[in-house]
Amino acid sequence: MKNSIFKALAFAACAMTMASCTEEMEWKDSNVTAPSGLFTPDDNKSVTLQASATAALVFEWGSSSAEDGGAPMYEVAFDLASGDFSNPIYRVPSDLNGSLPKATITHKILNSIAGIAGAASGQSASVKWTVFAYRGLTKVQASDVRTLNLTRFYGFDELPGSLYVIGSAEGSGVLSAAPANGEFDVFVKLKGGQPITLNSAADGSGTSYCINGDKLAEGNTGFTVAEDGVYRMYFDFNVASVVSIRKVEKVCLYFCPNDNEPIEMPYVGSGVFQGIGWIEFKQESWGRDERYKFRMYYGDGSMQVWGTKNDTDGRPGGLPMTDPYYYIAETPNNQWDQKWKFDTEFDGANVKLSLIFNVENYTHHVEHAN
Repeated sequence: MKNSIFKALAFAACAMTMASCTEEMEWKDSNVTAPSGLFTPDDNKSVTLQASATAALVFEWGSSSAEDGGAPMYEVAFDLASGDFSNPIYRVPSDLNGSLPKATITHKILNSIAGIAGAASGQSASVKWTVFAYRGLTKVQASDVRTLNLTRFYGFDELPGSLYVIGSAEGSGVLSAAPANGEFDVFVKLKGGQPITLNSAADGSGTSYCINGDKLAEGNTGFTVAEDGVYRMYFDFNVASVVSIRKVEKVCLYFCPNDNEPIEMPYVGSGVFQGIGWIEFKQESWGRDERYKFRMYYGDGSMQVWGTKNDTDGRPGGLPMTDPYYYIAETPNNQWDQKWKFDTEFDGANVKLSLIFNVENYTHHVEHAN
């Protein structure tokens, strides 16, 4: 009898414990208060967006509180000027993974939002913004709604990782060098009157871009030059800009001791200029002078000197052609100092020189012509 009573009491206690655990494990959403007001930016603020990666706009609002004492999370929501936030066009978590009553939103993101709202590159759009606080599945919208006027920058939301000239006189797509993010520099042979386009893929299957005056845009509209020739074209996709298109008339070795140009270097394709000629060092009282640079002449009558990217005043001493010693860069104000020295093996030799512009670090090669 005693055993039966003990078993019954034990079963009842176990049942109560399980019920208690079940109640404790049951999830209940906690109520959360609405954000207590929007602080910045001001209502109807106008912002001209910038392409800089560091440009940003700070959004701030009053804190919320949760019934369970936990920390609410926040997101800034954007909608069309006619929208009611039932289906926002864009959401951005607040700083520190949504935990702070503040959001630092980059101009690049705002540029995308303005594009979704209907603004083309360089044009303006107005959007509404507000803040939502949430805890679990409970979400509450701030009572305040503000308007933000955004002017998009001349640029692209997604920058091409590579850029090819399609339709050039060289046949297949010619790859542009990328000296900086979103910037492309290309030397290419063009035929007068023959349309070219730009594309993110070598076979033209990627995103296509067209040249419209000094601006870039997506599209297949062909661009032409008036004359056959080798052209240098520089594009900045960060601001959708055609920085320059210049015809290259001539490239030469400049031999400093004799102040002359003993070797002309014709364009051979794919961003490479190449020439062959005889090199004889000049005898001076202190020894034999072997210093050299390169000169590039443009169709507008200007001349640019190309010298060392990394300052040096010594011979390469057998360094491989891949060494940074051979890197080239435009010389500011065509100054004298940025020059190289030929190795002694090229004194009294037939030399083959190559200027190479289809790589990230422009460079040059020196070798025996035979």
